[in-house]
Amino acid sequence: MMLLSLLMALSLSMIMLLIYWLVSYSPAYSSSKLTSFECGYSPLSLPRRPFSVRYFILVVLFLVFDVETVLLFPLLTSMTTLESVATGLMLTMFLLILLVGLLYEWYNSMLEWVM
Repeated sequence: MMLLSLLMALSLSMIMLLIYWLVSYSPAYSSSKLTSFECGYSPLSLPRRPFSVRYFILVVLFLVFDVETVLLFPLLTSMTTLESVATGLMLTMFLLILLVGLLYEWYNSMLEWVM
């Protein structure tokens, strides 16, 4: 039974690859499309062009809030199962710290993309 499942999976994969190969359209590529793409900059341009520090600050802030959001999900899950005062207090403190951080960034206009 296991061998039959393996053979069916392999044959289905091969059939799908064959159909893709027969149906796919491959246009003639230009030389610019075959070059590497590095963050919107040409790899042949001057390497010492200045970067905007605002972009990097915004990316770091996004990562910080993204990680905090990931940490919030298990806390909310445990909140629904435990129903204790300590968990509720921990959730409230966590959200308060997030709110204070967000208000600080907003007050210092760190979230503005254009200066």
